[in-house]
Amino acid sequence: MTAATPPSPIPVAPDGLTRRAKWFVEVEGIRVPQQGIERHRDAWITHGIPAAEIDRAVAFQDRWGGLALPPAPFYESGPRILDADLPEGSAAEGWWIPAGHCRVSMAYGFMIGPGGEFGIHASRWAPLHASTEGWVESLALAAHARRWARTVTRITGEAVDSLDLDGYEQVPEVQGITDTWWRGTDSLIALYRGEAVCLDAPRCLEAHLYGGLDEWGLHGG
Repeated sequence: MTAATPPSPIPVAPDGLTRRAKWFVEVEGIRVPQQGIERHRDAWITHGIPAAEIDRAVAFQDRWGGLALPPAPFYESGPRILDADLPEGSAAEGWWIPAGHCRVSMAYGFMIGPGGEFGIHASRWAPLHASTEGWVESLALAAHARRWARTVTRITGEAVDSLDLDGYEQVPEVQGITDTWWRGTDSLIALYRGEAVCLDAPRCLEAHLYGGLDEWGLHGG
């Protein structure tokens, strides 16, 4: 019997991403073989997980499961591998789906929210982006901005709230909720508010200012 050919480690980017993010996923990402989670359905239903939430977890795993991307510039580098697991929550509170294990020991986990948001959850829920696509777009934009910026400035704590965003427009493809990206005439600003919200810790506010960008650097696809 001929052995089955192992799946390619080169990922194919899902539909709906910008050209910049598609390139990021397919060139910088790796697809790690994963077992499907459909096999857990009966056991999870026995534990009281609604079928609709299992469907959401399966859909996430089919689209994103096994995708390993380069480290994020914040959130202790983000999930090691995107990977769904047992939904958590209740009918009263809503349901969250684990989105992948952390790279280091952390006070929160990465989750997919009741409305499909990608965020972090501890004692509080902080939806970072309106979807996983938004999270991936933000990683791709950060990698692009680092590559082309002449200067990168990190701002922390209360100083973040003093940033003047007059003349900037919000970057729509990252689908920012708690975290947002802003595009100016020659710079990009990433605002990371998730830890401050999730942990009730204003000192965790952080912004990255990428300066000296030309038209390509501002967009990159």
